[in-house]
Amino acid sequence: MKKKNLIPWASGAALAGGYLFAIAPRVHKRPAPMKKVYYAHRGLHDNDSEAPENTMAAFQKAVDAGYGMELDVQLTKDGQVVVIHDMDLKRLCQVDAEVDSFTYEQLQQFSICASSQRIPLFRDVLRLVDGRAPLIVELKYKKGSRICEKAQEILQEYRGEYCIESFYPGVLLWYKKHYPEICRGQLSMNYQRDDGRKNAVYYIMRFLLTNFITRPDFIAYDCRAMRALSKNLCRRLFGCPSVAWTIRSQEQLDSCRGYYDYFIFEGFLPQDRAKEGQDHA
Repeated sequence: MKKKNLIPWASGAALAGGYLFAIAPRVHKRPAPMKKVYYAHRGLHDNDSEAPENTMAAFQKAVDAGYGMELDVQLTKDGQVVVIHDMDLKRLCQVDAEVDSFTYEQLQQFSICASSQRIPLFRDVLRLVDGRAPLIVELKYKKGSRICEKAQEILQEYRGEYCIESFYPGVLLWYKKHYPEICRGQLSMNYQRDDGRKNAVYYIMRFLLTNFITRPDFIAYDCRAMRALSKNLCRRLFGCPSVAWTIRSQEQLDSCRGYYDYFIFEGFLPQDRAKEGQDHA
């Protein structure tokens, strides 16, 4: 083969090698894998009940049912770590304001989904769970590293099983630098198809091209994109566990089994929980 014919092959090989390097997760000294159970999304909740999402009642129900759980944390105006998903209060409290525009005490005047439940402190949720269920903690990044510092300050005192995850690679980088022993996961999705985001940054995030900086221990990916290339390469080539979010039916759960290792569910109860959670989750 002539030298000029080798150039495209060499270029292609270099690109492929660079891509694999970029998406590679942590390979050496990985923390122990999380317990293989189903994880209740924001607790075992129903927003039309007295146990809406990310509330003490929803977390109690998840513990009682034997599920792990996923939850979201962010900061209040006075630097308290609270458990709530949205950055604003419109959907859950019908208040047109950001969560961090209020102190924790001020937030207690707002009910969640017209129930008797209020936005809980992260510390109180951990006290309730008390190591009886594994936790996936999503850090909602807004500015600076304060959420990482404050959340980990609380988690340092917790003796139960947990891991952290975030859409923002800076959170994973912070943990890589300060707490490398803690299991960390990169959240992602097909932003262009499922969220309408076309900015180049979201292509980078979709294809997990920041992994070479953060070296995550697992990939949490939107279950609607079960065939996502980078996610599947991380799983098959590098043995990196894959977490599906958010499963909303038994049919969807069954269709995702060959593409994910852990499953975060909402709005139904997975069938045959003890056996299937142990074998497949």
